[in-house]
Amino acid sequence: MKARIKWNEGVSFVAESGSGHAIVVDGASDAGGKNLGPRPMELVLMGTAACSAFDVVLILKRGRQDILDCIAEAEAERADADPKAFTKIHLHFVLKGRNLDSAKVARAIELSAEKYCSASAMLAKTAIITHDFELVEVQ
Repeated sequence: MKARIKWNEGVSFVAESGSGHAIVVDGASDAGGKNLGPRPMELVLMGTAACSAFDVVLILKRGRQDILDCIAEAEAERADADPKAFTKIHLHFVLKGRNLDSAKVARAIELSAEKYCSASAMLAKTAIITHDFELVEVQ
């Protein structure tokens, strides 16, 4: 895996992934940022939620669950002192589908957290990561 980060101006950068995608990353206004893109730590949190959601959807599809939508909402707390690592992360999943089995959903989230999600595995070294979910039945 590769990435290339090019300084734009101020504290703004263009981050390019090895797969050819790009995103503008910017710092907070108190550090000279102009709100041109997400902050680096926001990307870490977004990546963690996306990593886990990816796992959950894949596990449920493989388990023949009729999942139609998945939203992963992430909220985190950071340490007060540098390097201001995450200390708490909560992932809330909203899953829409037909006759979703709550036990299978809980197991999919557990498997992501404990076995598959690389981002969660790394962040669990500094943060307490919790999860919950809600199911929305679609007719």
